[in-house]
Amino acid sequence: MHSKLDLNLVIALDALLEEESVGGAADRLHLSSPAMSRTLARIRRALGDPVLVRSGRRMVPTPRALALRADVRRLVESAQALFAPVGELDPTTLERTFTLLADDALLTAIGMRLLARVRAEAPGVSLRLLPEGPGDSLLLREGTVDLEIGVITDHAPETRVEHLITDDNVGVVRRGHPLLSGAITPERYAAAEHVTASRRGRLHGPIDDLLAERGLRRRVVASVPSFAATLLVAAGTDLVGRTPRHLARTQIERLGLATFDIPLDLPRLSVSQAWHPRNEADPAHRWLRGRIRDIAAELEAGVTPDPRRSPGTA
Repeated sequence: MHSKLDLNLVIALDALLEEESVGGAADRLHLSSPAMSRTLARIRRALGDPVLVRSGRRMVPTPRALALRADVRRLVESAQALFAPVGELDPTTLERTFTLLADDALLTAIGMRLLARVRAEAPGVSLRLLPEGPGDSLLLREGTVDLEIGVITDHAPETRVEHLITDDNVGVVRRGHPLLSGAITPERYAAAEHVTASRRGRLHGPIDDLLAERGLRRRVVASVPSFAATLLVAAGTDLVGRTPRHLARTQIERLGLATFDIPLDLPRLSVSQAWHPRNEADPAHRWLRGRIRDIAAELEAGVTPDPRRSPGTA
C-alpha cells in the first residue's frame, strides 16, 4: 500500500484509458511523450498491472484497466466539479433556513417584505427572524446567525459590513395631538409627556442629553421594549414617541399616526447588514444579501410593495 496518494496519477490514468495511447495522453495533458511514459510506469507500479499493452501498432487496455475505466472517469469528473466555478443560483430550487438578527423595526420593515419576496422567488427557503438582545455581538462568528441588520457599531474585526439605508429619528403622535397645533419648538417638545423604546428599560437617552444642553427636561412616562410598542402606545394615548422615518412608514400609516421633525440635532441612523466571512462567496447568502439590499433601497425611496404582484428577481 502506498502511504502517499498522488491524484495526478488518476488524471493521467484517465487520459491514458481515454486515448489508449501514450502520445495522445501526453498531448491531452500538455506533457512530453517521455514524461507521459514515466507516468505510465508509475501507474503500472502502483496498480501492479501493465494497464496498456502493445497490440500490433496500437496499445490496448488490460482487463484490469477496463474494469477501472468507469470509476477513474467518475473520480476525475467529481474533482473537476469540485473546483469548477460556482454557477448562477436558481432560487426556485434552493432549500435552506436563514437566521436574521435585527431590532423589531427592521424585522417589521425589512423582514416582512423579505418574507413576501422569498415566498415568491424561493419557496424552499425559511426565515428565522430573531430580535436583538444582550450578548449578540458574537453570534455571526459562532454561526448561530447568518445575517445581522441594524445600526452596527460593535462587531468582531473580521465581520463584513455593508451600508443599506440612512434613516432619521422623527417624533410620532396620534393625529389631532395638541403638539401638532403649532410650531414644535424644543420647549413645547420637552413639555409633552413621552414614551421611549428601550430593551433594557432605560428612561434616559440621547434626546435627554440634547435637551439638557438647552436647560430643558422632558418627562418620560413609560419605557417599552420595542418601536412597535411605542407606535401602539402613541396611537392610543397622548404620549409622544420616537421612531425611524422610513423603516416605520407602513406601520405609521396603518395606525393613523402623524410624524414630525424632532427640534434637536439628533444623529441620523446608518443601517447596515453584517455577515461572517465564511458566507462571503456563498451563492445563497449572496442572493439573500441582494434581496435585502433591494428592499432597503425601496424603503429609502418610499416604494410601497403591491401585495398582488410577485416581486421581481433583479
